[in-house]
Amino acid sequence: MWLLGRTAARRCLRAGGRPAARRLSSSGPPWRLLFFGSDHFAVESLKVLTSNRSSSGGVVETLEVVALPGDVPVKRFALQNQLPVHSWPPHPVDGQFDVGVVVSFGCLLPEKLINKFPHGILNVHPSLLPRWRGPAPIFHTIMHGDAVTGVSIIQIRPHRFDVGPLLQQELHRVPEGCTADQLEAALSSKGAHLLLDTLRTLPERIAHRREQSQSGGTFAPKINASMSWVQWEEQTCDQIGCLQCAIGSRIPLRTTWMGRTVTLLDFVGRCHISLSDERSRAAPGSVSYQKESNTLAVSCKDGWVGFRSVVLKKRLTAGDFYNGYLHRKSAGDLTRAQFSSRTRGGDAKDMRENSAS
Repeated sequence: MWLLGRTAARRCLRAGGRPAARRLSSSGPPWRLLFFGSDHFAVESLKVLTSNRSSSGGVVETLEVVALPGDVPVKRFALQNQLPVHSWPPHPVDGQFDVGVVVSFGCLLPEKLINKFPHGILNVHPSLLPRWRGPAPIFHTIMHGDAVTGVSIIQIRPHRFDVGPLLQQELHRVPEGCTADQLEAALSSKGAHLLLDTLRTLPERIAHRREQSQSGGTFAPKINASMSWVQWEEQTCDQIGCLQCAIGSRIPLRTTWMGRTVTLLDFVGRCHISLSDERSRAAPGSVSYQKESNTLAVSCKDGWVGFRSVVLKKRLTAGDFYNGYLHRKSAGDLTRAQFSSRTRGGDAKDMRENSAS
């Protein structure tokens, strides 16, 4: 069957005819794209592609979406913007698309599907690969105190996540005190625009792609509740601060007191306890109430960190916790003024809790 060219196909449609179902893949933009995504990070790339499709001289000719089951952000955005939506796994796509785009999708695409795209399937990944392969690179970037991260555009390969050749990378400096939510917002925007730039010169990018380094690879597993236990003997002030910035908005930090779980809220960072205070060199986990700032200062590996409220049965201010539990009960029993570390993942309850990503 004769395959209509792009211009001829459009003329046929305007005349009321039907173009052939398949045509030869384009050697350059604008591209026919199939987008795979799920969460808010992915929505940013989909927004940019949708906007570009409507602009003259854009790199997107057609745009369709594959979404996972349920009310996921990508599906909501696609429906609101009248984009065709396919369920996962999609029906046969032979000859319908030039390029696939995967952003925060969470499912391995089989080799048979990847091979249906003449120019491959691109992935927007929020780290400088091979560092932080896996489902939660942003959280681990913050948790481990990385000063520099970035976004990578790769071609995906079957069987394993995040191992394909690099087409582009762009660096991003992580501001001090940056949270995972803030970094996600910055990298989702940067990744979306880097994706668009890659699509503009895709054949050249593919011709000059490079394999990822064999060294420096790290894995970023999903975050889960077991990570929220503070290890007072092992963790420094900076490490506890990084943990709070990484997961605190989703999974509050926790400790134990007299065998009961205490949730630690309103983190204030490093506390400067006067050296004249006899407790300034106390054992890790020791608690000192700072009346002037209404803060519970807790001793860790290299200093003190503060929290302004806790949850023990109900939410309490630092002052309420001190007056109701520590001050009244600690006389003659120093263990009552001390938090205890708990082994991460050491109880069945934590293992059953839903993971967050």
